[in-house]
Parts: sequence; structure tokens; C-alpha cells
Amino acid sequence: MVEKREAFAPWSLTRKAGVQSATVNSDIEVPQNIQPTLSTGFVDEDGDWKGLKSSDEQFNNFGNDEAIANGATILAPQSVTGNPPWVLDMTGFRSIYIALKVTNGGNYGVTAVMGPNDFSFANIAPIAPARNLKGADPLDPSLENIFLDSAVDCQSDQWNIVLIKERLSNQKLLQFKITNSSGGESDIETAFMRLV
Repeated sequence: MVEKREAFAPWSLTRKAGVQSATVNSDIEVPQNIQPTLSTGFVDEDGDWKGLKSSDEQFNNFGNDEAIANGATILAPQSVTGNPPWVLDMTGFRSIYIALKVTNGGNYGVTAVMGPNDFSFANIAPIAPARNLKGADPLDPSLENIFLDSAVDCQSDQWNIVLIKERLSNQKLLQFKITNSSGGESDIETAFMRLV
């Protein structure tokens, strides 16, 4: 909605009429139009339109791995056998929710890893798959695992939701290695939701 309002500038009406020697002793009306704008993207340096990201509204890329032995690992997300895996692309996203539903309650390891080597990372391929993602903190220049938690406590037969804030922002080809450390065999369901 456009809003029109009047403001005043400190010049006389005579000066407005063009007489330069007129004193400054009254105000003239200056119209101002105020209109809200909405930014939905930008044009990059190549002239290509880039839309702004928005958070996922729901969990997606559900997976179900059955009868995972204690000490065994799975990679998630991945698609149905026979199709190429669908990896998470965090470009433009800052945080991510991971949802785990297990049939045997206990601890589960969750590690951020590089996605499969049948996809390129930007314009390079092949990449080393299922390797822990490494990075350096501005205050500590040594390379460390970006995200590794060996003991995510999960209740059985319920969705256990974990929020990872900003540590994996803008990561391409993201997957998670999930290790069953519950002490027994377990089915593991997974789902993901990315946040701007």
C-alpha cells in the first residue's frame, strides 16, 4: 500500500519561485511517497536471477533402514535402491533438523560426512565419499570434525529430533553416518528439515 505524506523544507516560497536573495523564513511542501518492497532474490555477477531460499516447511527425504546390528552404520539420506541417492544440499541454509526413529532405544552416533562420489561437489568429481567433514574454527585454525556426536540418546518408537545450528551451513553433498550404539539390533528411520 502506497502512503503519501507531506514534509517541509526550510526555504521560503519566494526562493522556491527563483528569487535567490529571498530570506529563508517559511517552509515549502515536499511530497514523499512511501511504498513497501519485497525482495525475492537478486541478479548475480553473471546476470542470472537467484531466488532467496526459504526454510523447509516439513521434514522430507524419509529413509528406513531395517535390522541394523549394534555397531553397524548407515548413511542417510539416501533414496530407494536402484536410484541415485538424494543428498542434502545446504547451499543457502544455515541449520538443519535431523529426526531419528529407532526400534531399540539407546545411544546412536551421528556424524556429518561427505556425500556419495557419483555426484559432483560444485564442479569437481569424484569426491572422497562418507568421509568426516572437516573445517577450521576462526579461533582455532586446526582442522576438526564439523559435526560428530557419538551418543545421541534416542527413545524407541518415537521421533527424536536434533537441531544442528549453523555448523553445516552451505555444505554441499551432505550426508550423515548414523551408528547404532544401542546395544542391540534396531530399525532406523530418518528425516531432515533445512532452515534458513
